[in-house]
Amino acid sequence: MRVVVARCEVTYSGRLDAYLPPAARLLVLKADGSVLVHSDGGSYKPLNWMSPPCATTVEAPADSDPAGATEVWRVRARRSDDELRVVVHEVLHDHSVDLGVDPGLVKDGVEAHLQRLLAEHVDTFGAGYRLVRREHMTPIGPVDLLLRDATGAHVAVEVKRRGEIDGVEQLTRYLELMNRDPLLAPVRGVFAAQEIKPQARVLASDRGIDCVVVDYVALSGRDDPTARLF
Repeated sequence: MRVVVARCEVTYSGRLDAYLPPAARLLVLKADGSVLVHSDGGSYKPLNWMSPPCATTVEAPADSDPAGATEVWRVRARRSDDELRVVVHEVLHDHSVDLGVDPGLVKDGVEAHLQRLLAEHVDTFGAGYRLVRREHMTPIGPVDLLLRDATGAHVAVEVKRRGEIDGVEQLTRYLELMNRDPLLAPVRGVFAAQEIKPQARVLASDRGIDCVVVDYVALSGRDDPTARLF
């Protein structure tokens, strides 16, 4: 990866035309060929960019280029006529580094992690609960957790990161089918998520489904009570 801070102006031509007047900007050239133009704002989103496959060439400025230009980058797309043209006036910083092969993003707190943690800590739902099985299959798909409560009655738990109406509807369909099975019925439903939308709570209450908000950090054992103010 090459990272350049330069005073430059940028023109994009092709499917649309765009122009960035002269200013100090961050130019990022990645090993995959992509080129991104950033300002000191706008969060992660570049002002303009060229996605691969593309090729970059560096040329001396032509007579028609603005006065003071020191070099011109021409970034051409290989599958279209799009072109990103960067006219560099002054390079303030230029650094290259080999980042190597990236191992990829490992997401934490996804539904599979929540399901595993809740299966290990079924007391989250109340005293006396025990796990029957994870991924209990129904005719239309698996419900995340099948539990028994302190009285021995079955409880079906659907786990989501973000609890919305669709998740409640999904659990409702599972419960309807599970309650037709004389070996399981009666089966109660619990909708568990890190965050549950108000509309989902209303629908769950109407369907007789309990809602449980899960504190993922505390459940995973990474919460330090001594660090809390309250």
